[in-house]
Amino acid sequence: MTSLNLGPFAIPTQHALLYLGFFAALFAGWLAGRKRKANPEGALFAMLISGLLAARLAFAGNYFEHYSAAPLSLVDIRDGGFLPWPGLVVAALVGAGLAWRNPGLRHSLAIALLVGGGLWGGAQAMVSALERSRELPALSLMDLQGRPVALRELDGRPLVINLWATWCPPCRREMPVLEAAQKAHPDVRFLLVNQGEYADVVTRYLTGQGLAPSGVLLDSGNRLGQATGSFGLPTTLFYDPDGRLQHSHMGELSSASLTHGLRQLADKQP
Repeated sequence: MTSLNLGPFAIPTQHALLYLGFFAALFAGWLAGRKRKANPEGALFAMLISGLLAARLAFAGNYFEHYSAAPLSLVDIRDGGFLPWPGLVVAALVGAGLAWRNPGLRHSLAIALLVGGGLWGGAQAMVSALERSRELPALSLMDLQGRPVALRELDGRPLVINLWATWCPPCRREMPVLEAAQKAHPDVRFLLVNQGEYADVVTRYLTGQGLAPSGVLLDSGNRLGQATGSFGLPTTLFYDPDGRLQHSHMGELSSASLTHGLRQLADKQP
């Protein structure tokens, strides 16, 4: 499952797990520190903010060439561009510094981190394992000319599937990024699967925007989104050459975050 539904909203599963772990840490820290009047709430927020900032800066540094033409895009975190390990290291250093300066916080902060970190890490590992065990659904979709295309007709290349719609603003913004990636990476197969719209609507939109990506398919019943647990748009799914899901990205892709996803996919190839 790549996302969770909360009423009309879809939240990326990874974000939901981070929120769950953080709020569990806040609650556990409050319980552990209330008798000593040593609530670690401020320390936990400082760790979270510094960790996220470090994770973003590390990602931007790794893919600076993608941001250099438009430096303001560095602050547009909608592309999900974060590197976890630098963020975790910086958060740990901030937490250690705060605990060293305020010994009264050490017990409650340690309990909070044990509970929140354990919950987040365990849930993240479980979801990642389940995600990697999922195979490409055995579905047949239509191309813009009305011809059936079987998703499992693999050609030995890794596969990137993007779920999108013309009414979705982030889908529209990322479409040129996907088209450019198609041309730059002929060793990867891209399928742009429109969710719930007719061929004339899709064709009119692409023509009007001056776009001509290949591999555009129609999923009028949103079957692929349901089969993959992808309830929000846009969602991008990365499969290995054997049709096994390696990872997913819910939300808008920038050229940097798509390049990151492709590198992760390449690193997992034998």
